[in-house]
Amino acid sequence: MKEVSKTQKSPFLGEGQGGRLCSIDALRGFDMLFIMGGAGLLASLAQWFPCDFTQALAEQMEHVEWNGLRHHDTIFPLFLFIAGISFPFSLQKQVEKGKSMTSIYLKILRRGLMLILLGIIYGGLLKFEFATQRIPSVLGRIGLAWMFAALFFTATGKKLWPKVAVVPVILIAYWLVSAFVHAPGVDPSIDPLTREGNIACYIDRTLLGAHCYKPDYDPEGLLSTIPAICTAMLGMLTGLFVQRFKATTKTAVVIFAAGVVFALLGAAWNAVYPINKALWSSSFVLAVAGYSLVMFALFYYIIEVLGWRRWTLFFTVIGMNSITIYLGQKFINFSYTSEKLFGGLVGMMPEASQPFFTSAAYIAVCWLFLYFLYRKRVFLKV
Repeated sequence: MKEVSKTQKSPFLGEGQGGRLCSIDALRGFDMLFIMGGAGLLASLAQWFPCDFTQALAEQMEHVEWNGLRHHDTIFPLFLFIAGISFPFSLQKQVEKGKSMTSIYLKILRRGLMLILLGIIYGGLLKFEFATQRIPSVLGRIGLAWMFAALFFTATGKKLWPKVAVVPVILIAYWLVSAFVHAPGVDPSIDPLTREGNIACYIDRTLLGAHCYKPDYDPEGLLSTIPAICTAMLGMLTGLFVQRFKATTKTAVVIFAAGVVFALLGAAWNAVYPINKALWSSSFVLAVAGYSLVMFALFYYIIEVLGWRRWTLFFTVIGMNSITIYLGQKFINFSYTSEKLFGGLVGMMPEASQPFFTSAAYIAVCWLFLYFLYRKRVFLKV
């Protein structure tokens, strides 16, 4: 495979921005904060200050049972979307360094497969209970969806239309399969968009069986990974757009407006094809893309356009080691450390407020751990 000259301009990107965007790391950190105890912190307010508002806030910190959308359902797709935004910058950097296309493809494959492996380890591989070992995972879906989107993005080179066209093609095809292909052996009168009647759930319980997260389906299952590719691709298209234009108010407004449009399209499609995270339904893809675009537009405008960056340290520390804290909470007992350091102080607080301060202490311990790594310039890169 021919090497690309180090002085050669990227065949994938335009003449706009280059380098790392602080807004990406900060938004990733904001997103991961909810996994790092932020959801529990906000939910605990309902115990401390019980009222309709705090109760509604607490409900947003939980996943919906099936159809619908709450804030907690946006955390995973936003992370995948952000991974997509980052890729055009990474790709351009590799091309400018003279990396061959073979090495670029191999790096994409290696990263995707490593995330799948880490997801399986997260799911209990080291317990050696192979009969019930969960195979799908959050990290596995990120790895697969990002990998296939990145391979397609790279393979299509300068061509923009295939990158754009693949999204509606996948989403419409997945909708038709989900809504009109009934699970075999199930009463035809049962709605194909239910757990029992859905083809994606049927594939999971048939092929994965005891390896599923739930008895009748897996929220990170096989067929439902396909529309997740669109989430990653939409992030990559956003990154491509940002790469090609300067950091101006107009750029931020266009991203924000696109978010509103996607959110409205998702809401409209919801009328016939419910927003459903477990199925990663096409309407869900559009709705969470809308949320992701709006959030990115806000962070991008404040940080890149206005240049207000000092406040971002808290989120950046989390965002630059997001995989570390995700895995770390599985294997490191931060709760034990938090209790030993702050348990006495928390015990002095009014009883109703103790869950709040317990969550705050947990977040503090996690953040200090990440800050130590940040200061030592230690980052887990997959």
